[in-house]
Amino acid sequence: MTMKKLPLLFFICLTSTAATGQNMRYDTLRYAKDYYAKRIALFKSEPVKTGRTILLGNSITEFGDWVKLLNDSTVINRGIAGDNTFGVLDRLNDVIIRKPNKLFIKIGINDIAQNIPVDIIVKNVMTMVERVKNQSPGTQIYVHSILPTNDNVKNEYPDAFNKNDVATRVNEQVKQRATVMGFIYIDLSKALSDKEGKLDAKYAEADGLHLNPAGYQVWVRLLKTKKYL
Repeated sequence: MTMKKLPLLFFICLTSTAATGQNMRYDTLRYAKDYYAKRIALFKSEPVKTGRTILLGNSITEFGDWVKLLNDSTVINRGIAGDNTFGVLDRLNDVIIRKPNKLFIKIGINDIAQNIPVDIIVKNVMTMVERVKNQSPGTQIYVHSILPTNDNVKNEYPDAFNKNDVATRVNEQVKQRATVMGFIYIDLSKALSDKEGKLDAKYAEADGLHLNPAGYQVWVRLLKTKKYL
């Protein structure tokens, strides 16, 4: 089984669970807990090196060959396939102790797939920003928009599809908080979307959710054009 196919195991239908009422413990909604634990163990085994660039997120981050894409052997990939904002908060100390020079956050599509409310997703992302700013004040923080999906292709991830309006609402609220919270908002969605507002098929894997090599090239080109790297 290749890594590209691994996330298919993560998208277990949790819709009915997520709709059980106002007392729902959204922080318990996680995909692939064993895989998460395996990645955490790997991260803990690595030496703590400060002042690097760290990319933090889910499978879309994990699957990027960032060392090659950025031509930087020191870049640190902290993506975990299937992760959501609660998972990132739980492992944020691994990032903070490394005092990164730059931190690029890309997270949220799995929260949307799990029907976690918009206000909770936004709150969790802002909590990430606040914790990093407080404990690693020298870190420049960048928060990416949540990418839309392309619902015209074979639907391998039913929980994540047909929810681009939710992603837009999260993105708008995160963007509105950028200046006050002191982070840079990166509208990656605009660069990778088609005229219908879906993830452009020429930048997407066949699943309509993950990025293909061309998509990663657009991402990196945007970062460099904006002089974020």
